[in-house]
Amino acid sequence: MMYNIKTWMGVLLILPVCAFAQQKEVLSLADIIQKIDSNNILLESYALKAEAYKYSADAATAWMPPMAGAGTFMTPYPFQKTMDGGDKGSIMLRIEQEIPNRWKLQAKKKYTRSLGNIETATRDITLNDFKAQAKRQYFDWLIALQKIKVIEANESVLVTMKKIEEVRYPYNQSQLSSVYRAEAEIEKNRNMLLMPRGDIAKAKAYLNSLMNRAGVQEFIIDTAYEPSFMASGAYDTAGLAVQRKDIVRMNESIRSMQYNIEAMKLEKKPNFRIQLDHMSPLSSMMPQAYSIMGMVTIPIAPWSKKMYQSEIKSMRLNIQAMQKERASMLQEAQGMLYGMQAQIQTMQQRIKSIEKKVIPALQKTLDASFLTYQENKLTLTVVLDNWEALNMMQLDLLDEKQKLYQMIVDYEKELFK
Repeated sequence: MMYNIKTWMGVLLILPVCAFAQQKEVLSLADIIQKIDSNNILLESYALKAEAYKYSADAATAWMPPMAGAGTFMTPYPFQKTMDGGDKGSIMLRIEQEIPNRWKLQAKKKYTRSLGNIETATRDITLNDFKAQAKRQYFDWLIALQKIKVIEANESVLVTMKKIEEVRYPYNQSQLSSVYRAEAEIEKNRNMLLMPRGDIAKAKAYLNSLMNRAGVQEFIIDTAYEPSFMASGAYDTAGLAVQRKDIVRMNESIRSMQYNIEAMKLEKKPNFRIQLDHMSPLSSMMPQAYSIMGMVTIPIAPWSKKMYQSEIKSMRLNIQAMQKERASMLQEAQGMLYGMQAQIQTMQQRIKSIEKKVIPALQKTLDASFLTYQENKLTLTVVLDNWEALNMMQLDLLDEKQKLYQMIVDYEKELFK
């Protein structure tokens, strides 16, 4: 007896734990975006590239390794007659080191490091795109849940009508076809659930892939979240230049090219090289000797300076072209944002009209017809028509909200593109 009591007590203690373990993970939109930012593989690749450029920049200041060599010096060919011991030549050892210009190395380092900033800006652009994709799927999931709620709620009206027809039929107050019609409408309504459930499965798999998780991993979203839109009074190009990630990347590209110009200008400065030779004569009568030679490049020679001068002119023209392109992008973005804002506001007015006027009127129509139907003063067909009109309008409203949410996503993507 005591054993059974202990067993049941253990079961009761374990049940809450099991129930808690079966609860699905709830992720808000902010949680999903944070996981994408930290776990997405493509975003990690950009971070690694940016880190790689930092090491390349450090390597840019390194000197070339010294060169060492050994050989003979002024050694006669075999079978040649020599007049004295000095004609036998020497064994020569040579060490050579290039001494680069310090300012050139620093300029090259700045340029190389700036390439990492471009990769970081590219990562921000990709993240902004992923955020937009995540929002689209998240909002599709929200709308799908609301559609399921509407469809399931409307089914209760159909079930009630079917029961009324089944009760009236034995008393010849209803036709058998009306019972079948009500049953068909119920099945038709249930069949409508397949589409939003499929949308939820698609959104879940897509969001999992963005978060670098298995596509079938279970989680649910925060249904209390509702997208909002705040209209802006004005869009100045200076503010857009700071917000938009593609403009930030273009600024980094221009800055990088300017660093490259500064590095190319320093090509007119000379490089140095030092060479040390040590000769050990093959004849003991001759002394050991050495030679030290310093060398310098002459980059101001007419046949060599054309290279860096032409390259500088080319990069300056490219910078001017990029600045024009940046101004064009900002102007285009400004116009697009004004247009998108107007579309969103129009859609908001349309949704408000459907919510406040159209649906309440259709609901009153259905309620009045259903009351008359219960008094057996109206046919089932009329009530079903009113029910279908309300049901379709409720689903159309959700479709309009879905369009509005997607418009908000496109607007935010364009604002921070």
